[in-house]
Amino acid sequence: MPVLDTQGAAPRDAVPDKEPGGTPEASSGASAKSPRTSAGSRNRGRMLLLNALSVVFGIVLWWVLAAGGFKLPTPPEVVSRAGELISDGTLADDVLASLTRVLIGFVLGTAVAIPVGFLMGWYATARALVEPWIQFFRTIPPLAIIPLAIVVMGIDETPKIFVIFLAAFLACVISTYQGVVNVDRTLIDAARVLGAKDGRIFARVVVPASTPFILVGMRVGLGSAWATLVAAELIAAQEGLGYRMQNAQLYYDLPTIFVGLISIGILGLLMDRVLLLAERKLTGWQERR
Repeated sequence: MPVLDTQGAAPRDAVPDKEPGGTPEASSGASAKSPRTSAGSRNRGRMLLLNALSVVFGIVLWWVLAAGGFKLPTPPEVVSRAGELISDGTLADDVLASLTRVLIGFVLGTAVAIPVGFLMGWYATARALVEPWIQFFRTIPPLAIIPLAIVVMGIDETPKIFVIFLAAFLACVISTYQGVVNVDRTLIDAARVLGAKDGRIFARVVVPASTPFILVGMRVGLGSAWATLVAAELIAAQEGLGYRMQNAQLYYDLPTIFVGLISIGILGLLMDRVLLLAERKLTGWQERR
């Protein structure tokens, strides 16, 4: 005779019926995840389809405008010119030169911006000392620094990387700072009540809570780095996408200019998608629409 629990509701040794193929937990987990997974797959497929349609529509509109009398090269002309630049290795050299400058400037700018932003947000003294200079340089376009950079640093790679670094730094440091100061004060107070010290609070509360802001700042900084590239390559460059576009301007070579524009856009888009993927991995706890 089975022993009843204290309420006499059911036997303690009663075992719920198992569905074929696994335990009840596994079955219920699979049934719970399946609709969500399928819905996510459908949503991703829909977004990819819309992306493809948008690209096709843009190319068609471009072609129509070129055929309608606007001073634009047609897509076949741009593709033909791209093939020529690829076949003689010019495009590969330009892409490598520009990508190297952007990556070095962006990585250095981000590496400096994140600790500076944390210091500004966490320590009032650091904020009072650093913030006026950050706000001051934010009002000066990085392009305006080019004459000074040339005089101080010469005409080699250093001034080019410096102006790209400055653009990425200024975009990322403000976002990091805002992420720190916007951390919910209740979370910090709760951690202190539980006995956590400042270092642990910073590592376990402030850093995770401000990570979305940091990644957004990195994406903005990456866009600023690419936007500054063309002007940075005014500084006695011999190769690079910006240099090639400016050189083509002298000869009214519109197909080459379009090849440079499209190359910059594609490289920037791919790098942004890498950062977006990192954002989704690092902030999986955050609700998204």
